[in-house]
Amino acid sequence: MKQPSLIRKIGVLTSGGDAPGMNAAIRAVVRTAVSEKLSVIGISHGYKGLINKEFTPMFGYSVADIIHRGGTILKTSRCPEFKTGEGIEAAYQNLSDEGIDALVVIGGDGTFRGASALQEKHPDIKVVGLPGTIDNDLYGTDFTIGYDTAINTVVEAVDKIRDTAGSHGTLFFVEVMGRDAGFIALNSGIATGAEDILIPETRTDIDSLIAKLEYDQRKQKTWGIIIVAEGDELGGATQVAGMVKERLPSYETRVTILGHIQRGGAPSCADRVLASRLGFDGVKALLEGESGVMIGLINDKIVRVPFEKATKKHQQIDPGLLEVARVLSL
Repeated sequence: MKQPSLIRKIGVLTSGGDAPGMNAAIRAVVRTAVSEKLSVIGISHGYKGLINKEFTPMFGYSVADIIHRGGTILKTSRCPEFKTGEGIEAAYQNLSDEGIDALVVIGGDGTFRGASALQEKHPDIKVVGLPGTIDNDLYGTDFTIGYDTAINTVVEAVDKIRDTAGSHGTLFFVEVMGRDAGFIALNSGIATGAEDILIPETRTDIDSLIAKLEYDQRKQKTWGIIIVAEGDELGGATQVAGMVKERLPSYETRVTILGHIQRGGAPSCADRVLASRLGFDGVKALLEGESGVMIGLINDKIVRVPFEKATKKHQQIDPGLLEVARVLSL
């Protein structure tokens, strides 16, 4: 049984790619900590700020009027230096000098690997993680902070593109984020009635795609939407569109790469509530003696998953959803 920890001061940071809802998570961490009479230090620019000692005291009023804002008020960055022993030692010394007993880190698997490395070398610093990534690919949680907003952003954009596709008789290849995971592509593709969805987890059969488009063409349908995850094995929307155009020159094709608009914007209600629940439990977990865990949500229940599992495993695509997408695109 875990023993309650003697924690007086908590640091909070965001790391890696930004995700809508990170501010809601920061707010939950700060206000929960304040309610427990803890001091809170905001660390700017992720692990880089930890190394450079970019520390700012935070209070309940510090996080007023941020729950609806996209991005992260603490800023974020990549930090190769934190992967080195020297970087971790510099960060630890800064934490010790500031009297920070525990950290809440908000980010993806890279963020958790960094936190795990810090804790392994310096177990006196307690660390918990909140899953903040639009990719929704972390093991141990049904949803990650930012995912719901991102897929709704994609759906809104594709709905507008479909209007133009139908008006001009054009086949649009829409590239969405997902270098290693197809959750955004699969779910937004189903939601927008895409003619096909190409994701990294499945083999892309260009011959089958061509056959389907030829069939559509015989039915006098020359327009539609193909959703392509950026990590698709054929190389993304531009490459796929080029292959199709080469074999079906009569099709008018266009490519739209949605890019970083998927990371921005006000977080959805679902992301705000998720971030608030995870941030609240992150502080509670530290006070209960937990460390080295990611706070997740499974079947609408809060869970605490060891970093080792969260980083070494990946959430798997539901085969049932693949079948739904296949049948409904016929």
